Amino acid sequence: MHKLPPLVELRAFDAAARHMSFKKAALELGVTPTAISHQIRLLERYCGRALFRRRPRPLTLTDAGARLFPAIRGGLEVFATAIAAVKRDGDQQPLRVTTTNAFASRWLVPRLPAWRKLHPNLPLEVIGTDSVLDLQAGDCDVAIRYATSRAAPPDGITEGLLSDTFWPVCNPRLLSTGRLKRPADLAKHVLIHSYWSPADREPPTWQKWLAAAQRRWRDVPEFKDMQHLSFREELHAIEAVIGGQGVGIFSDVLVAHELAAGTLVKAFKLSLPGYRFYVIRRPDHPRERAIRAFSEWLRSAA
Repeated sequence: MHKLPPLVELRAFDAAARHMSFKKAALELGVTPTAISHQIRLLERYCGRALFRRRPRPLTLTDAGARLFPAIRGGLEVFATAIAAVKRDGDQQPLRVTTTNAFASRWLVPRLPAWRKLHPNLPLEVIGTDSVLDLQAGDCDVAIRYATSRAAPPDGITEGLLSDTFWPVCNPRLLSTGRLKRPADLAKHVLIHSYWSPADREPPTWQKWLAAAQRRWRDVPEFKDMQHLSFREELHAIEAVIGGQGVGIFSDVLVAHELAAGTLVKAFKLSLPGYRFYVIRRPDHPRERAIRAFSEWLRSAA
């Protein structure tokens, strides 16, 4: 492939040839007439031929310039058409959003109708996974991550979304029947657990809640003496508690709907601080405008 001159020189020549005026070409391209003249002289040096007759006025194309102009005009139009098509196709692609399975299912998905109403032409692809996808590698466009307030995710531009609190919750039947009046009654029930990664710092677990309860109340049972049921997936643990299989300790963000509807109730007035949800994107993303719109909508929904 033959070496081409810089695009800035070709654009300067195209504008000047269309307007037959360096001044009008400069206005179109947002530069000075001197800059247009300089770029055309560089192109003429590259070609080894004069492209404009500057004297006498008005400005006209030489034979070489007249031969070159249609090719450059057509080439720039092909470039513009191709780039517009690629951009249009990119804008129509779904914005890929990754977050945890639990947050996607219990917080994000129920709110998506509001997003679609505001942005009907900006579809989303929600990637629910507890694995951390690589923003820098382009595995997703924007991430909603869950981390402590002291260790915000470091792999992009980070904005706080919301924080949560963990409460012991149960099916309301356990309270209405009098089977769970005080922490000592936990000895008669199954503690429901969901998985925390060893990498998580100070997770709000049953062990931690029982330790806090023992400092407040008497006769709180020991963790080792109780019945336990554990789930790898947090969503399954929540469903088990809704079904009355035991008492769980969950984020008030994830069970907000059930608490509001009375499907779940707080068993005791003692909570543990949770973590924080963050919205993360990589710098200079080509879909920055769409990502900003999504981030602003998330904050308003929160």
